[in-house]
Amino acid sequence: MSRIGIKPIELPKEVEINVDEKNIVTVKGPMGTLSQDIHKDITVKQEENTVVVERPTDNKKHKSLHGLSRSLVANMVNGVVKGYEKKLQLVGVGYRANKQGNKLVLNLGFSHPVEMVDPDGVTTEVPSQTEIVVKGIDKQKVGNYAAKIRELRKPEPYKGKGVKYSDEIVRRKEGKTGK
Repeated sequence: MSRIGIKPIELPKEVEINVDEKNIVTVKGPMGTLSQDIHKDITVKQEENTVVVERPTDNKKHKSLHGLSRSLVANMVNGVVKGYEKKLQLVGVGYRANKQGNKLVLNLGFSHPVEMVDPDGVTTEVPSQTEIVVKGIDKQKVGNYAAKIRELRKPEPYKGKGVKYSDEIVRRKEGKTGK
């Protein structure tokens, strides 16, 4: 059995879940609404204040879909209740970020500032010039947008300059040694 797939998902009181005939799961909560298309072989049932995900057989494909489907539904429930956030840090002389409406403007050592428009369902905050907080209810969108920001200037291993996650540890290399 899938260890993740067999765990029931606890539903808080303020969350509503609905599964239609095309196996589209819709979750409504205090922070918003999310929907996800689940594979047709997997069944999602609501039993009182829990949600159970079941699979028809024990073949490899169904086993992998079982855990995946359960994780997707659990992430939606958690997202509409608490939301998700990723924190990024800018390390380097002159590296700054600021907010202009729904645009994130980054100075990352290029000849021009980089402007990024926040996608639907995701917001960014700039508490200081060297910190960015990406927030939203959809875990995938938050992670994708944070990764796109980081991709602009990944942290390099010699001085550690670049955009990094706040909990990321950059492995440093020793520079050249002269004789």
